[in-house]
Amino acid sequence: MSVQTDRVTLEEVSRLVVKGIENANTRAMYRKALGDFLIYWQGKLCPPLFQEVVESHKSYLTDRGYSPSSVNQRLAAIRRLALRAVDEGILSADHVAGVLRVKGVKKTAATQGGCLTTQQAEALMNVPDPRGKKGKRDRALLALLVGCGLRRSEVVRLNVEDVLKEGGHWQLVGVKGIYGKARMVPIPGWARVALDRWIRAARIRAGAIFRALDSNGEPTNRNLSAPMILAIVSGYGKQIGIEINPRNLRRTCAKLCRGGGADLEQIQLFLGHSSIQMTAQFLGRRENMSSPPNGRLGLRWRRTKKLAS
Repeated sequence: MSVQTDRVTLEEVSRLVVKGIENANTRAMYRKALGDFLIYWQGKLCPPLFQEVVESHKSYLTDRGYSPSSVNQRLAAIRRLALRAVDEGILSADHVAGVLRVKGVKKTAATQGGCLTTQQAEALMNVPDPRGKKGKRDRALLALLVGCGLRRSEVVRLNVEDVLKEGGHWQLVGVKGIYGKARMVPIPGWARVALDRWIRAARIRAGAIFRALDSNGEPTNRNLSAPMILAIVSGYGKQIGIEINPRNLRRTCAKLCRGGGADLEQIQLFLGHSSIQMTAQFLGRRENMSSPPNGRLGLRWRRTKKLAS
């Protein structure tokens, strides 16, 4: 069977592939992946759809900084394109077998102990494009998750009225955790800048800070939901090659605070934990019995004299 690689024909097959996908998010991802692949293919003067072309495209994506998850998702779309091309009679079974042999990119190891490094946290917060409203919103969201250690449920309930300046410092006031107890959470300066840019761009005067966007990228009156926040965080994590969720960012905040010298009790109050034991467990801390804290008291037992009463 001869192999046809007519540009229009492949575009038609691509449209058939996209049309056959039920899930809206997956359909959008396949449309983007196949559209980019066809542009790349055209730039190579429309060679036959063989294994070598797909391998070359994979290298191109990797060199451009695409995460392993993103590359593998795009390869899945191309494989679907090749299979459909066989069904439509424009690609032989031997050649599609070669396309299917293209291996995915090995994923980066998950975060150590569910916690990001400083470099990973910075990379994550710099993924959203700040030129658009979505990018501004998502940067502010990631900044509060990393910089303030908030839970998803706490972010959902944040209002503009909760952002106040107390004692010369910006705070989130009345943040209520899972136990219903309100607390004040300091906002780092860089997180405050990101938050302010989003609020100004969205022209939010009152009510919920984080809102869903319409098809034109404009803020709506609908709050972001907890599942939507999970999807946003997970999506940006994949772009830097790590599997994460909002709890990982809360843990990251706590560990970076502790690494910077913050007291365990301060972190407990900051996170809204009911006990310091919970905070220690959250940080994954164990008592170091080889060097216990009370081994440094500096007191000596005197055998010849009575202790002072």
